[in-house]
Amino acid sequence: MAKNSIGLIELTSIASGFQACDAMLKAADVELVLSRSICSGKYIVMVRGDVAAVEAAVSSGTGACRFSVIDSFVIPNLHESVFSAISGVSQVEELDALGIVESFSVASLIEGADAAVKAANVQLIEIRLAMALGGKAFVTLTGNVAAVQSAVEAGAQIVAQKGMLVNKVVIPHPRPELLNEMI
Repeated sequence: MAKNSIGLIELTSIASGFQACDAMLKAADVELVLSRSICSGKYIVMVRGDVAAVEAAVSSGTGACRFSVIDSFVIPNLHESVFSAISGVSQVEELDALGIVESFSVASLIEGADAAVKAANVQLIEIRLAMALGGKAFVTLTGNVAAVQSAVEAGAQIVAQKGMLVNKVVIPHPRPELLNEMI
C-alpha cells in the first residue's frame, strides 16, 4: 500500500508533544518523519504511512493530548514535492514569479503548501517551519505569474479557513538576489 499520506499534530506543550508522539507510534504502523520542539515553546509530530494508519495515529495522538492541540491534519495523498521543500532540498536555479504564503501555524501551512502545488504548475522552493519565526511558518514557490497567483490563492485559502493566514504575496519579476535569501 502507498505510504504517501502524512499526519501532523501541533501542540502548545513540549511534554504533550512527547506524549502524542508515543501514542501515535503505538497506535499504527507509521513512520516518524518529524518530532521536535519549535519556536514559542510549541511541539510538532509528523508521521507518514498509508491513509488508515496515519488517520489512526493522528486520532490517537490528539486524543491523548486534546487540551494541548493547536492544530492537526491528515493529508491522504500528499504531493511529493512537499517533502523536499520541508527538507530544504529543492533546487531552484532561477525565479520567474515568486509566491509566499505565511501562516501562524505549521499544520495549516503544510496543508496550504500541498493545496498550492496541486492547484497550479509551480515549484515549491522551501517550507520553513517555525524555527526562528516565532512559531509561524511560510512557503515559497515559483513559476509563471498566472500559475503562482493561482497557487498562492489556493494555499492561502486553506490557511485562511483555519484563521491562520498572516499574509500572501506574489512578486511578478523578483530581483535575482531574493533567491539568495531562500538558500
